[in-house]
Amino acid sequence: MYGKILIKCKMTVLTGMHIGGSSTFSAIGAVDSPVVRDNLTGEPMLPGSSLKGKMRTLLAKSLKNHYITQECADDPEEIARLFGTAGNRNRNINPKAARLQFADAFLLNAETMKIRGGMTEVKFENTISRLTAVANPRQIERVVRGSEFGVKMVYDMEEAGELEADFTNIAKGLKLLSLDYLGGHGSRGYGKVAFTDFEIEVKEGECPVDTGMLLNILKEVEEYGVFSLQA
Repeated sequence: MYGKILIKCKMTVLTGMHIGGSSTFSAIGAVDSPVVRDNLTGEPMLPGSSLKGKMRTLLAKSLKNHYITQECADDPEEIARLFGTAGNRNRNINPKAARLQFADAFLLNAETMKIRGGMTEVKFENTISRLTAVANPRQIERVVRGSEFGVKMVYDMEEAGELEADFTNIAKGLKLLSLDYLGGHGSRGYGKVAFTDFEIEVKEGECPVDTGMLLNILKEVEEYGVFSLQA
């Protein structure tokens, strides 16, 4: 059995989100830490690698202790088959291709955000020495709350008996992320997000299980988070 399922949803930014881009050629007086942007449009974007890495980390944290000190090759089987692993010859762990591929996500409501006042904001932060009380100010660019990104993932159908478990873990990763943060500075309130408007479509092959059941597993994510735009 082989086929591909397209998974789509909307990710709404609930608090200012910072996923850093390059500031190598910034002019004097420019923002210290800009957000990553799409070179084609100049608009903020969400790299697929950022979403994949955060989901994998949270799932590893949930399913196995000491996730920070362990090698990715030592992740549980259910994580390795979703996100892939380079393997480890010294431990007789073979490479495994990822069943789940992530696309970069782009703004869905850019025009609305421009009318409202802009797609990003600059937040001033300070690091203050406890010994000398000397401040070290910096400027951090953030994607504005209310921004909406179109998230797309493609899941490779390989084992019929593992489809439900894989979708359950995809949903679990998104649920955990709804209670965590995406990007940097999350402990200071940045990067709270919510996932809604899930859709799935079989693009290649035939799905051996009810796609409505798989969609319902993902839709559970929509009611899981505790943050909202109104909070």
